[in-house]
Parts: sequence; structure tokens; C-alpha cells
Amino acid sequence: MDFEIPEEARMLTDLVRRFVDDELMPLEATVLEREASGEHASLSEAELAPLYAKCKALGLWGLDVPEHIGGADVGLIAKLCVEEELAKTVTPFLFPPDSPNLHMMLAVANEDQKARYLEPYAQGETISAIAISEPNAGGDPAGMMTKAERKGDEWVINGRKIWISRVKNADFTIVMAVTDQEKRSRGGITAFLVDRDTPGFIVEREIKMLAGRRTYEVVFEDCRVPHAQVLGEVGQGFAPMQLRLNNRRIEMGATALGMCQRALDMMIDHVKNRVTFGELLADRQAIQFWISDAATRMHALRLMVWDAAVKSERGDEARNETSMIKYFATELVTDVVDRAMQAHGAMGVTKELPLQLMWQNARTMRVYEGPTEVHKWVIARRLLKER
Repeated sequence: MDFEIPEEARMLTDLVRRFVDDELMPLEATVLEREASGEHASLSEAELAPLYAKCKALGLWGLDVPEHIGGADVGLIAKLCVEEELAKTVTPFLFPPDSPNLHMMLAVANEDQKARYLEPYAQGETISAIAISEPNAGGDPAGMMTKAERKGDEWVINGRKIWISRVKNADFTIVMAVTDQEKRSRGGITAFLVDRDTPGFIVEREIKMLAGRRTYEVVFEDCRVPHAQVLGEVGQGFAPMQLRLNNRRIEMGATALGMCQRALDMMIDHVKNRVTFGELLADRQAIQFWISDAATRMHALRLMVWDAAVKSERGDEARNETSMIKYFATELVTDVVDRAMQAHGAMGVTKELPLQLMWQNARTMRVYEGPTEVHKWVIARRLLKER
């Protein structure tokens, strides 16, 4: 397998690296100050507007959107290179639109839905969210309680979803609901496109998370949506949802690589200049082992990410590979950032450096898109079944 990055992807990566250095890194101090004071560690509309304008001018917009709907269609390998560069800063920023939701809609949206939802979203004119997890079931489809019942040409949704990002500002949300209690994930879960102002769609509360993030809990009270809002086929919502999750998990591998690289660079710079008890930290074996361990595991993760990307692009399922990436990457970045903090001593655990915010992000990553323990369980279950 050839792991050489195509020239186009390399050029794009260089462009994004300059964008991160010139536009996003200078905003880190502001983000850190907001998080330290308990505010939402995000950029304001006034800060985002010039960034978006610069993105459009540079062509950094709709990178993996198909060309026929106005995108650059750079391919998965290039998109992963972009994700890695963006993750080197704690300034939260994404080139619109959100890739996993994009690919879910590309896979199953009908022509009407493409015109009303996919195309404006792909062009960065709208914001989307997805509602999967529930208070008592997490992301387990077997325990999903939110249900949708058909009443004539409408569906009536009742239930509760939690841990939803961006839903407060989303123009529409992809909502997963049970439409057949017996079949559930085997033909009984349906995806619905629910507009922001739909009656019965209630954003009940904001939940403060680590790293200054916010998620939300949403209640559905006799929320009525037309049958035309069914995304894909009735009862077949689980497969495209899984496609979204698989894409997201591969991207998380690239994100972890970017975070690890930043933390490793900070650690190396610090230990080459810090003297303790008459000796450079860089000369101490414990520090050297931390550096070599990080570099080795990062190399392994990069190969895992590229392997899964190649398989995904040619249409292979790669579910085991993405599960391996999800838990390996998130545990790796937790370790690397933690050791970088340790190498910095007291300064490493202050709110002045980005390391503590990176650690909070890494800790959160071990939970969303499927926790580590669930991924280990499903990998083993699939292997045992194959035998």
C-alpha cells in the first residue's frame, strides 16, 4: 500500500498550516482566557466573520463537498491532513460544513432533500446537528426510547435526546427515532430532518462540558414532521448513521495526531531548555522514553488512519478499523498531552498554556462517538463471531 500523500493534498496541507499559524494561533490567548473564566471557549460571530471571508478567498470551503454542488471534493486523505493541522491549535474552528453529517446526507437524501437541505448546507449557508444519544441509553440503539409514530402523512416524535452539539444554533437537526420497537437497529430506526422552529422541538437546557464546550438536551413533545422529512428509507436509519460515525472516527484519528504533534513539540522545546538539578530535562531517560513512546505510537496511528481512509474511499466497511482508531487515538492523545504537562511542571497545569485545554478535549474525546470500552467490546465481539 502506497502511503505517499498526493501533491494536491500536500499543497492543501501547507495552505491550511499557514492559515492556522497566521489566523488561528493568534486567537489562542483569547480562547484560553474565556475558558479560564468559565465562558464558552468558542469564537464570537465578529471573530468568525473575517475567518470565513479568508477561507472563501483561499478556497478553504466545502473541501470534501462534491464538485457538482459547489465543493472542492479534495478526497478523504487530503481532508484528514486538514483535520490534523486544525487540531494543532486550541482555537476551535472548522472549515464548513461538518463533514460527517454531509456524508450521511449525501448517501441517502432524495432530490427534494438535496435541494432544500444538502445544497445550502454544503455551501455553508446553514448549520446542522445530529441527535442520537439519550439520557438512559447513551448511543445504544437497543435502548433508544425516542419514538416516531406515523399519523397519516406525518410522523409524531416523542422522547428526549442529550449531549447534542450545535443544536442551539442549528437550522436543522438529524433526529434518530425508533419506528419499529421489535426491529430497532435491524430495520426499526429512522432518521428525520427536523427544522429548528418545528413545534414540539424544544431545546430544554444547555450543559457545560470540559474544555469550555457546550452540549444540549432536547425534548420532543408531539413533534410533527411531514413524511417528506424522512431521511433515507423508513426503518433504515441505522446504516447511514453508522456511516457518519465511521467517517467521524477516522477524522478523530487525524485530530488526535494534530493534538499529539502540538503537545510533543511543546514538550521537546521545553525539555531542551529547562535545567533541573544541574541537568537538562532532555538528558533524562524518563523524558527521552516519553518522547520516543509518543513518536512511535503516533506513527502507528497515522498508518491506521491512512489504512482506514483507503478502505473507506474504495467502499469497504472498515468498522473494526475505525473502532480501533477511536480508542487507540484518544488514549494516545491523553497520554501524550498528560506527559507534556508533566514535563512542564507547575506551568503545565496552569490556565496560561494550551496543554490543559488540550487535555480536557482529549478526555472528552474518549467518551463521544462511542466510549473506549464499547469499542474494545465490539471489536472482540466481531472477531469472536468470525471464528
